[in-house]
Amino acid sequence: MNAATPNSGIAAGRPSGPVLGIVTALLLGTAVCSAMLWPEWRQNPDLSHGFFAPLIFLLLLWESRRQGPWRWVPARAWNIPLLAAVLGAGLLILALAGLFAATLAWSHAVVLFLFSAALVCLLGGGLLLLGHEQVRLVPLNWISVTAVLLWLLVAPIPDGTYSRLTLGLQSWVTTNVMNMLHLIGVPARQHGNVIELARTTVGVEEACSGVRSLISCVYAGFFFAAWQVRRPLRRLVLIALAPVFALGMNLLRSLTLTLLANDGVEIAGTWHDITGFAILGITAAALAGLAILLESKEAVVPAPVPAGAGPVPRSLLRIFWTETVLAVALGLFFFGHSREGSDSATEHPALVELLPVATEDWTARDSDDLYQFTGILQTTHLVERTYMKPHADGQPTQVTVYIAYWPPGQTSVSRVASHTPDACWPGAGWNSQTTGADRRQVLSASGIELTPAEYRLFRTDRGHAQHVWFWHVFDGRAIDYRDPYSIPALLQIAWQYGFKRQGSQYFVRLSSNRPWDELAGDPLMREILTGLDRTGL
Repeated sequence: MNAATPNSGIAAGRPSGPVLGIVTALLLGTAVCSAMLWPEWRQNPDLSHGFFAPLIFLLLLWESRRQGPWRWVPARAWNIPLLAAVLGAGLLILALAGLFAATLAWSHAVVLFLFSAALVCLLGGGLLLLGHEQVRLVPLNWISVTAVLLWLLVAPIPDGTYSRLTLGLQSWVTTNVMNMLHLIGVPARQHGNVIELARTTVGVEEACSGVRSLISCVYAGFFFAAWQVRRPLRRLVLIALAPVFALGMNLLRSLTLTLLANDGVEIAGTWHDITGFAILGITAAALAGLAILLESKEAVVPAPVPAGAGPVPRSLLRIFWTETVLAVALGLFFFGHSREGSDSATEHPALVELLPVATEDWTARDSDDLYQFTGILQTTHLVERTYMKPHADGQPTQVTVYIAYWPPGQTSVSRVASHTPDACWPGAGWNSQTTGADRRQVLSASGIELTPAEYRLFRTDRGHAQHVWFWHVFDGRAIDYRDPYSIPALLQIAWQYGFKRQGSQYFVRLSSNRPWDELAGDPLMREILTGLDRTGL
């Protein structure tokens, strides 16, 4: 690539028709991606900065033309394979996004992330064309490349990565808040992500993990580094400090909320939200101020608005439009085969009738707080019943049965599979103790035998144990368990169930503080297994 002075080799005038066509295609792709991400920006506080993404994208492209450096892609033989590779990667990623959408729905985090990655490839290919030395519309420099790559930071993080990041941050925040409480003399005990104070308990939830401020501040760091700072080393310093600022300020916020709770202040609601927005605002302002301090931009003489200095090479133009047309056709195909079905005519089962009532030896109690999870689970068909019975060792025997149901077409196989004990229980302080060889068990009682269940043994820091067995039933039969946070496993689910959205689904969980060999002989277990067998087990 070659550099030019501000006025060197830049022609003023109207862009040619092919150039306008490329720009129009890129803007349409950006608009479609923004429309798909808009609900996520509106509903997901972690991505609220996405509302500014289109404006920031255009601003950075303008700055790249105005501030330089004016570097252009030289006309070389490698232009063709490079452009084909970039756009081909986008086409492949779009195909994966469509395949996942067939089983995860278009609004799923994995799908939106892949769609944003496909947009980055499309914009990257467009940049190679518009930054060609015969076109000279947008220079290929740090600012324009940042404008393209920032689209990855306004898409939701795939569930597996998000879960691991959140759990890690929750643990880090909880541990460090505990250390600071002990340092200032506040008595407290830690149980998983829960801090037990003298008067109350405080849970470090996902919203308090710092993911929101981390993503937003990294985005802001890249933006300010491209917009305000011109020297490469100082740009790297600003980008490296952004996550440090985010984590440090979130830790300060969590400590403040914990101290307020210790003093009897109700921190849910107003205090929680105010401190969250204040931390984001203060951190963004600190990054902006640091960007100004690191390097004030020198005065730049505006260059004439660059237009096409020559025609777009036909070979490159053919590659661009061929792969763009293929991408549109592929998107339409998957959209037509992955729309949600309607369950208006479906008869819903009475889940309560699947569970036995209390017996002479057992007491039964139904959970009354399940419906707080309907938004996450995307179903209102839920039941959970806990049975209790005295035991000779003084510790009552407890058995809990949970059933969730989704009518045909209501949700995807993978979305149901993402709400397993493996994903949900560790955040509540339960640690898995199960080895690979013990992860499958067959439950049988008095001649009733169910499909092999996934088995997990969980324990808390206090030593409490729960034996957990669970099944996922699709279209009347139990399906093999696959890690919902593994991309290869998701791809396998998509390939197998992608276009089969019309089967009803059950998620069944049975848990107890006793192993199954101690429970199997009880008559209640036969009644429970008989009811569960009606779900397809």
